[in-house]
Amino acid sequence: FGRHAGLAGMIDALWLLGRRWQLEGLETPFAGIKQAIDYPDAEAAKAAVAEAGARLDKDGLPEACRPLVCGFAGYGHVSQGAQEIFDLLPATEVAPQDLPGAGDTCLKTVFREEDMVVRRDGGAFELQEYYDRPELYRGRFADYLPHLTLLVNGIYWEARYPRLVSRQDLAALYQGEAVPRLCLIADISCDIEGAIECTVKATDPGEPAYVFEPLTESVIDGIAGEGPVILAVDTLPCELPVDASVDFSRALRPLIPALAKADFSAPLDESGLPPALQNATIVYRGKLTGRYRYLEESL
Repeated sequence: FGRHAGLAGMIDALWLLGRRWQLEGLETPFAGIKQAIDYPDAEAAKAAVAEAGARLDKDGLPEACRPLVCGFAGYGHVSQGAQEIFDLLPATEVAPQDLPGAGDTCLKTVFREEDMVVRRDGGAFELQEYYDRPELYRGRFADYLPHLTLLVNGIYWEARYPRLVSRQDLAALYQGEAVPRLCLIADISCDIEGAIECTVKATDPGEPAYVFEPLTESVIDGIAGEGPVILAVDTLPCELPVDASVDFSRALRPLIPALAKADFSAPLDESGLPPALQNATIVYRGKLTGRYRYLEESL
């Protein structure tokens, strides 16, 4: 469901961005976008975003909103779903290192691991080394925050890795005299106090967002406040129920005959379940399976 989380999360992010700018007295094409759950399906939502994109291309944005810079942390299914929506806008893609001074009305950039961290000793980045020994690296994402209007987080994160955005990073950003560009963080991964440390709670579609005020660390439900809006819905695929259900059913259907014939009295690897279902089995005959045994730490 990662792609569906990305689709719904990006739709909601543009909806909230339009509302936040409206609150600040700025009229933009995003004011016409609704929450994902208010569309009958993803195609209807895409049509609305494309319409906003056409207006953006024709009328542009108020000076205070330019350029709209959307950063995508990660490049997996979640990020791909979110980019699928954002790419309906007339956006120009730039590399993260080219963000300072980049012009245009609407920009997008995608952050990979090598953009988010640097080796503590100044050595060259190595992806496998970073996965195996993250303590050798420190985060550097704060360098990009002043240039972003919107951050979409879709990365996998564990506590042993550097945070993407810390509370200290946001406090430093908001201590200056000028109002920061950063309006909204769509934390689609939604790890509480995880990669995005100001994600202090999960939300639901009925009350999807809150403002985190970095200087006081206050949390205010809604979109008004002295800090970025945090979108932290942890059930985003449910906002596109038709698409998520149809795609899941399409993926599951070929596996149903083998599931019906499986011998659940046998060990998992001898049960007759296809590899896809074996890999997805968290608990079998009352015990955590091997690849999910790490969950014991949380029980």
